[in-house]
Amino acid sequence: MKARPRYYNAPHFKTFWEEGNGKDLLDWSRATPDINQFNQYAHLYHEVDSLGDAAVQETYLKLPYHEASTLVEKYSASPVSPAEEAPANLKQLFLQMQEVPEWFNADLANAGARFCMRTGTNGLIILRDFTLMGGYDFAFLNKPLVFTGALKRGAVKRLKDTLEFWVNVTRENAMQTNSEAYRLIVRTRLLHAYARLKIRQKSDDWDYENWGTPINMWDMVATYTGFSLVFMQGLRKLGIIISSEEEKGVFHLWKYIGYLLGIPADYMPDVKKDAVERFYLWTATQGAGDKDSAYLAKALLDENLESTILRYDFQRKNLRYLHICCNWYLLDEDINERLHIPKVPLPNVFPSIIRSANALTQKMFPLQRPKSYRKLVELGHKQQMKVLDDYLTHTPKDFHY
Repeated sequence: MKARPRYYNAPHFKTFWEEGNGKDLLDWSRATPDINQFNQYAHLYHEVDSLGDAAVQETYLKLPYHEASTLVEKYSASPVSPAEEAPANLKQLFLQMQEVPEWFNADLANAGARFCMRTGTNGLIILRDFTLMGGYDFAFLNKPLVFTGALKRGAVKRLKDTLEFWVNVTRENAMQTNSEAYRLIVRTRLLHAYARLKIRQKSDDWDYENWGTPINMWDMVATYTGFSLVFMQGLRKLGIIISSEEEKGVFHLWKYIGYLLGIPADYMPDVKKDAVERFYLWTATQGAGDKDSAYLAKALLDENLESTILRYDFQRKNLRYLHICCNWYLLDEDINERLHIPKVPLPNVFPSIIRSANALTQKMFPLQRPKSYRKLVELGHKQQMKVLDDYLTHTPKDFHY
């Protein structure tokens, strides 16, 4: 029996791909997606990281939490040998992660990392106001947050964790085995597996037909394509120039991160044309933003008011206004409306200032000159590390999901 692209003819799907940011992706990539290819990928909607699941089943679902965490931390921090006395599935997971595949090109991944770094605060704006906020409009992608209870918990903590993950994995040579980035990926992979198993065990209301298996492989591919394809699309909207080497590097970097997270390499795109065509097919599985989407959007906006990073209330309100301006500038109008992003006066002024500043910076520091480029990488890295440090310093330790 063939799977069917349920939302292919839905208004939100057509608007996105014929008029909105989807059309921009098609124009940029020159992709020609074919809905008849849907069944080549439909099985991914019920495929999962079985190795991650097996590792969690014999650790966090079997052992006392402290004992399981000690094992995971031990093998995250030092190499695992095949002769190691350890739970079999956990050992197999680490052996898989330690094996650097032949296709991995460290120089190309570092080109992607340098691009992520040189984007500075631009990159963080896009991650928050375009990639993350725009992702909330894909209603079914967010259902694990509802069923694990994370929807009703702190947006500050969720944002801090996302920022900590992204910044660490996008540094040069970051993914060496047992590095900080590697350990964050281990934590994320096992968290995905734990959440998936808990939902399957306890949630009779999970809609497998519409939503697929919780945290399924297709949703994971779409999520991490958001960190590559959609991330670069957003930066282009802010006037950031992207070289062909940087573009290939970003895709290669996230292909390797995906591999470490348990996504088979063949599922992750190498170039934007493939990325857009696969993303097109995945969006045909997604309903439009719903009340849970709007709740998530409001929580992200209100994070500016809850965060203790800025001292004064007027500073927090001003920052919230600036993020709203970026939402309206970057996202399609109907998506902003579905997410209940409030309308504000003069929404295009701040994004226009950002574009002008980026044009000036790229003129002052020509990208084709190695010394100028390295200076941009260093400056962008410092900006991103400063923001991360603020979140790590000011997010309360007991602020839980």
